[in-house]
Amino acid sequence: MSATAHGGAARSGLAHVEQPTMGVLAALAWSCRRDLMLALRAKSEIWLIVVFFVLVTSLFPLGVSPDPVLLSRIAPGIAWVAALLASLLSLPRLFALDHADGSLEQLVLAPAPLPAVVTGKVVAHWLTNGLPLVLLAPLAGVQFGMQPDAIGVLVLGLLLGTPTLSWLGAIGAALTLGTRAGSALVALLVLPLAVPVLIFGAGAAEAVSSGLDAQAQLSLLGAGLIGAFVLGPASTALAIRIAYE
Repeated sequence: MSATAHGGAARSGLAHVEQPTMGVLAALAWSCRRDLMLALRAKSEIWLIVVFFVLVTSLFPLGVSPDPVLLSRIAPGIAWVAALLASLLSLPRLFALDHADGSLEQLVLAPAPLPAVVTGKVVAHWLTNGLPLVLLAPLAGVQFGMQPDAIGVLVLGLLLGTPTLSWLGAIGAALTLGTRAGSALVALLVLPLAVPVLIFGAGAAEAVSSGLDAQAQLSLLGAGLIGAFVLGPASTALAIRIAYE
């Protein structure tokens, strides 16, 4: 999809954003719907993430060992690393296309709550990039010989953790907006911050596989998700505003 078409789609919807009476929920819904429509017009990007996740999880056994016991133990870590790397593929484009065609600047100037608009974009990003990975997680678990209860915890952990990764990526993408080598900078910013999510997510499934309780790890993932939704919109919106000052 070209930048001109992308910008035309964005500007055609800005007439709705420019309504003075648009509230938080209306701005969030409009932004999410807009980005979902744009993402569905470029299905190849979604398939790229899906294929990347499948390839990473499939190649690990070839490079480690075919031992079923070993593979079942390291499966949660492999799935989480693959999900993190797959999410990094699309993070630089979260704001870059709108920034390139001027749509993002119009959104900043529009009389709509920018944190709500940002939240809609992040939700749409997770629906098109994070949710497919969550749905593919059971297949990865079966491939590595994980127990059903461990697979359930793996899916639940990804369901709690991948939105947090999207918010971390949104903040990183906003901070590097308009800079050269933005993709590399986003990865450098997001990877260290994503380490706790990776540890707690993989640890939850590993705990269940070892016969332990995973409630503590899942609770920490849930707390991180709440914190991301509380602090993420304002932080991302502030970073975007700074980029245009």
